[in-house]
Amino acid sequence: MPESDSDEFEAVRRDPDPLRRGRRATELLTIYQQRSTELARLRKAAIDEARRDQDLTYTEIAAALGITKGRITQIRGSAPSAERGFFGVGPVAVGVPWRYQTTDRERPLIAAEDAKSGDLTDQVLTDLGFTVTRFQLGPETDELPEGDAVVICGPKSAPAASALLAADPRLGFVEADGRWSLQETGSGVRHDSPSDKANPESVDLGYLGRHRIGNNTVVHIAGIHTMGSLGVVDYLAKHLGDLYAQTKDQEFSCVIRAEYEGLEVTGSSLAAGPFLW
Repeated sequence: MPESDSDEFEAVRRDPDPLRRGRRATELLTIYQQRSTELARLRKAAIDEARRDQDLTYTEIAAALGITKGRITQIRGSAPSAERGFFGVGPVAVGVPWRYQTTDRERPLIAAEDAKSGDLTDQVLTDLGFTVTRFQLGPETDELPEGDAVVICGPKSAPAASALLAADPRLGFVEADGRWSLQETGSGVRHDSPSDKANPESVDLGYLGRHRIGNNTVVHIAGIHTMGSLGVVDYLAKHLGDLYAQTKDQEFSCVIRAEYEGLEVTGSSLAAGPFLW
């Protein structure tokens, strides 16, 4: 293992405090398990690439890897799907915004749509074999947790979300007359939410961006309204394979269209992009 990992491993073994040792051992187990899952994905992808691009037989690939052809079959059938790489290695922290609202008293609340977006994101990630944690974003949140993350938050709700949008060279939010739109940088093409029309439609738009920050992946989701965010997560749940096939490990952003009834998304589709950075 890399020297830093080896040092950490040995530090846990030598720690005289049993509670600290147990807590850190639990943390390292999560990290190692996530890396093991990612290595299984990478190995399957390498096998598929060698077969496709180098025109090798599975017998030849098995011999090169020092395993049996039967094991190749097992790997191809059981390893994580390629699109798992969209979210990084894991574990993945999922963040949703809270806002101060006045009910019986002024207190932070999470919108039902945002809560549902967070729950659906958890399910997508869990199905891909990720360990998931949760965090909240507020008006003073200017830093994200370390590691891979999914941030479900618009530009007004947290400085950390505004910073992510500022780093996008292809797409961003603009405000005019109290209404927000998504605008393509350079061309100036603007995407307005149909829910803001004079005769509103049950349709919203959402932003999806994928950042590579150091060794970490941060996926940013932000609706023009909250249903737009839920529509983006719905799109990822249903079309992640196609999107990953187009973008691979690259940074990009795009606009997602979400049709809905009440709090239920009835359809989601790609409205613009993906714009690679």
